[in-house]
Amino acid sequence: MSFDSDKFRELANALRADIRGQDHATDRVASVLRRGELGLAHPRRPRGSFLFVGPTGVGKTELTNVFTAITFDGAKPIRFDMSEYQTPLSVEKLIGEKVGEVGLLGRALQQKTFGTLLFDEIEKAHPLVLDLFLQMLEDATITPASGEPIRLNDFYIVFTSNIGAAEAMRMESAPFSSIERTVLARVAQTLRPELVGRIIEKIVFYRLPFTIQREVAEAMIFGEIKRLAGLGWHIVVSPTVTEILVREGYHKTWGMRPMRGVVERRLQEAIVEARLKGLGTRIHLEANGNTILVSPF
Repeated sequence: MSFDSDKFRELANALRADIRGQDHATDRVASVLRRGELGLAHPRRPRGSFLFVGPTGVGKTELTNVFTAITFDGAKPIRFDMSEYQTPLSVEKLIGEKVGEVGLLGRALQQKTFGTLLFDEIEKAHPLVLDLFLQMLEDATITPASGEPIRLNDFYIVFTSNIGAAEAMRMESAPFSSIERTVLARVAQTLRPELVGRIIEKIVFYRLPFTIQREVAEAMIFGEIKRLAGLGWHIVVSPTVTEILVREGYHKTWGMRPMRGVVERRLQEAIVEARLKGLGTRIHLEANGNTILVSPF
């Protein structure tokens, strides 16, 4: 099989470049990916499986997006939000009800032979859905109502969860090893042990402190400026404007989720103002208190 030694040698560093403050997670994910891409996983199991646990907005889903893009040349995970699968009929929704049907999951897998399956907020899934996950982890298959098994041995499977997040937030001054033990104990109490036991890596994510959120915010600002440049808008942002965006977007509990919205809204609002005032497509942003001033350059 093809294995890009250079790419996977630098994989951990590539993941760290996009996922800040979670080096322990990126290192463990990189290890599973290297083994999986070398074909070392059991042939009747997925290439790898993960449970990412931690507060919202700390990089669980983003890490899945990034490692999938790197491993599968820009591909995106096949994502399912488990808050939409909380009833006994959820299994039929996923794999079909009547003979010949394949359901939403079966339909997605018919279009791909490899990649990543992402199941967000696994704790919200109905117990019958968890039975389906057991089959996926144990035999690397699902069997839709059509009756034809679909193989998953060329897929990575990721589950995310906020289990134990409240306890972790209350323990913010405790050593991470203590927080990790507490969260994983809560996971063991909440999810079925036979399911947890089949997942290769169970990783607890850190809460992101202000310094890390600031680093991520700067990367988000750079990324949004680059995206807008592709639309023909050239923006220079002063350090004072960066301070405003970081201050507005920082949230101790929600992590980076509010930050992205603040960065996108503020920069796009500046473009709208520039257009309405006829300032052209090259603009400079400066701060006056909490106000962002837009001028041509």
